[in-house]
Amino acid sequence: MTDSINTAPATDNLDALIAANAPPEIPTHGAVDWMKKNLFSSISTTVQTFLFITLLVLILRWLLGLIFDPEASWDSVATNMRLLFTYNYPADQFIRIWFTVGALLTAVGLTIAAWGVDPKLSVKKLGGNLVGVGALIAIMGIIAPASSTIKTGMIVVGVLIAVLGYGISRVLGEQKISFFPFLLVVAGFWLAVLWLVPFGRNEFIDGAVSNLPGTINPSTKIPWTILILLFLGSVLAGRALVTVIKPQALRLTMIAWWVVGPAFLIFLVLRDPQFDYDKVLRTDVPWALGFAIIGGAILYWLAKPGVGEIGRLFAASATLFALFNWVAAFAGWYSMLQKVRLSFLVFALFALAAPTFAGERSVRLKFVYAWVGTVAIGHWLITGINTVSTLDIAAPPFLGGFTLSMVIAYYVMLASFPLGIILALARTSKLPIFRLLSTLYIEFVRGVPLITILFFFSIMVNLFLPGGMELAELAAIFLGYALFSAAYMAENVRGGLQSIRVGQYEASDALGLTTSQRTIFIVLPQALRVTIPNLVGQAIGTFKETSLIAIVGGFDLLNVAKQSIPNQPDFLGQNKPALLFICAIYWAGSYSMSRASRNLETKLGVGTR
Repeated sequence: MTDSINTAPATDNLDALIAANAPPEIPTHGAVDWMKKNLFSSISTTVQTFLFITLLVLILRWLLGLIFDPEASWDSVATNMRLLFTYNYPADQFIRIWFTVGALLTAVGLTIAAWGVDPKLSVKKLGGNLVGVGALIAIMGIIAPASSTIKTGMIVVGVLIAVLGYGISRVLGEQKISFFPFLLVVAGFWLAVLWLVPFGRNEFIDGAVSNLPGTINPSTKIPWTILILLFLGSVLAGRALVTVIKPQALRLTMIAWWVVGPAFLIFLVLRDPQFDYDKVLRTDVPWALGFAIIGGAILYWLAKPGVGEIGRLFAASATLFALFNWVAAFAGWYSMLQKVRLSFLVFALFALAAPTFAGERSVRLKFVYAWVGTVAIGHWLITGINTVSTLDIAAPPFLGGFTLSMVIAYYVMLASFPLGIILALARTSKLPIFRLLSTLYIEFVRGVPLITILFFFSIMVNLFLPGGMELAELAAIFLGYALFSAAYMAENVRGGLQSIRVGQYEASDALGLTTSQRTIFIVLPQALRVTIPNLVGQAIGTFKETSLIAIVGGFDLLNVAKQSIPNQPDFLGQNKPALLFICAIYWAGSYSMSRASRNLETKLGVGTR
């Protein structure tokens, strides 16, 4: 008879080991316990808590006093919504605005699906948030210097929201809700607000202000209803699409769209250029085909492994020729289409990057396809920008209000990001010339106020340009702001580069990677992950600093609220409501970016590993 093997002790030891290494359980406390521990744990903290609460109440009461000031006419905001968001864009062409917003919301939905954004939201936490919001509204109703009707209404609404949140927390408990059902609830709430809440119909009719009772004008709520449904449909369509194609393909497509798509919407949809197709076929198409075919063949050869010094010499020569073209343009030595000069410059950048993407035939073909796509999109976009617009606008430019602020903020960040990376790499380079030039640029730009740079580019630069060349107002603002932002971006990225350990460089060298391959595939991904908080902080600052555009004459959101609305005969001197409204817009945008950054940091484990 064989002896049985006793495995019980081993199992017990394994369970004990797992229990010893398990993270400690976090004790849960109620709201009262939390307040005792954090707000009223001692006499000192109790005094500080009461002082801070008193200060908050005073600030909140002052802010509510501005909102409910009897002399403040909020009709000035409700009537001028179109002016605040799109400035003087023609009303008969407003379908282009709705199309642009629909395209952006569709892209957002597809992007959500491409990255598989589907967090499980805690119903208990959502209920707690509703309780907090309801309590805040009720408190505001108590301390607001407003009429008894408004105070009572705010208190009732706050209590109802708080009770709803408490009921949800108690009934549903620890259940989780998926992201899309949550989107449906939010969409249903906003649709109910659009169609049921009697905001009134405030608009200009034949130059006079019309204030009619009822819900929002159908010309506003019908398009927004379609856009909300379009967004929900794009999320579902994107989820279905990732089951047919690879998610990576959809992600690359959406990244490319977010780089060039908004520019097409701005300059080809909103601006509506009147193309001279005869000129396009005779001039633009041949140039584009020439660069695409000849340039693609050369890049295919440059990306071939083993090209060696001949390829590097060719890339260096192409770079020198591209730079010489721009020197010749400013000196007026010979004429050349600006798109051709830009194409030579972009080709030189591709030629310099070719060794990094050297490899098998499939890899080289993808590199060539990227070049062909860049040429096609770039030439089409430049042709549209340089073509006369069909819009009948009383006071150019065609962008203004919130649209101008968002466009400048978005493309300044998009342009300053690669420029900042290049400057950061140059400043950390071992080559003295690159390090010196980048350091001089960064320190000089950081020592000059942004408004000075905006004034220089919007007023002074045109004085130095040769005859026949002029920098448009929007281009001047964008260029100056992007170059300014790139200097700060470089320092943020440099901080991330300095966090990379030497072992990463040594491991890359052991694998036989070139310097550019090591930088692109090993160093930069780790450095950018570390700098996410700084990059988001700069994005928030860039968004808010677009208000400086008003000083150089751009009719952004601030300029419309400060200059246009208070000068209207019906709203003379009424600038407080509009300024409070744009403050809310800036806060909402900044807080949204901050929350998105925190979620991304949590997902990537920034600061934890």
